[in-house]
Formats: sequence, C-alpha cells, structure tokens
Amino acid sequence: MNEPLRAGVGNGGCGGARVRSQQAPVWRFWNEPERLSRFRREGVRTALFLLKWLALAFLLESLMLAYIPADRITQTLGGEGISPILLATLFGVPAYFNGYAALPLIATLMEQGMQAGAGMAFLIAGGVTSLPAAIAVWVLVKPRIFALYVALSLSGAFAAGLLFQLWSLW
Repeated sequence: MNEPLRAGVGNGGCGGARVRSQQAPVWRFWNEPERLSRFRREGVRTALFLLKWLALAFLLESLMLAYIPADRITQTLGGEGISPILLATLFGVPAYFNGYAALPLIATLMEQGMQAGAGMAFLIAGGVTSLPAAIAVWVLVKPRIFALYVALSLSGAFAAGLLFQLWSLW
C-alpha cells in the first residue's frame, strides 16, 4: 500500500513531502499573520480532536476498571496452559495502565494466581493496543494498516507472554 495514511492526514512534515522545498525554513511564523492564524486554527482543531477521542477512551477505560473486579480477572487468567496467556492478551487490549500503576497491578494479579506469561501478555497488550493508543492510530491510518497494527501488536504480546512463561518455568 503506497499511501498508508488517511486522506487529509499529514502535510509532508518531518521530511515526508514528495517534493522538497529548496527554501530554508522560516520558523518565526508569529511574524506572519496568515501563518499565525493557521497555527491557531490547527492548534484548536488538534486540541478538540484529542479531547474528543481521549475522553471517549478514558470513559470506556474507567467503566471497565469500575465494573470488572480484579479477582474476576485473576480467576479468568489463572491456571495452566496457553489459554490464560491468550485471554490476557485480549483483556489487555482495552486496558491501559501508565508506568506507575502497571507493575504493581500486574504483581498483585500474579500474587492472586495469574501466571507470569499472562501477566507479561496483559502488560504488553495494554500498552500497545490500549484505547487511547488504538484510537490515535485509527484516525491516522487506513483500515488495512490499522488491522495490521492490531494483528502485530496482539501477536507480539501473545508471543512475549508465551516466551516469558517458558522462561519462568525453565
């Protein structure tokens, strides 16, 4: 696929333009009224875009955290075999835990019976395919690229969980 981005996304910034200008960049946009106006317009548009999608993502995450008890997750992700790792990969998709909360949460779930590989898969899947991350990718790229992103993220989280489980048994 030659054009992975959705129509209207990107303007050739960061060296991505097809035809590069031979002129030196003029960084002081605030000295030119039209560029300043465009900067403000794009800033407001970007802020509203982020507010809309991140509010939705955090609302869904909050509902999930409020209504799905940790012990239910532990019961589902405990046990032997690869099914807890697979389920942890899938359950990690809507979850997002920042660096401060992720490790203590995973440690607590593991103390309650979740296997090590499932913990690793849950941790990775949550960071890569969390709702805020997925929404950010979805609005930028075409659906086929997004599907590839999700497939690679989930298969990578699952593989890391399997390898970590094997390592912890060894």
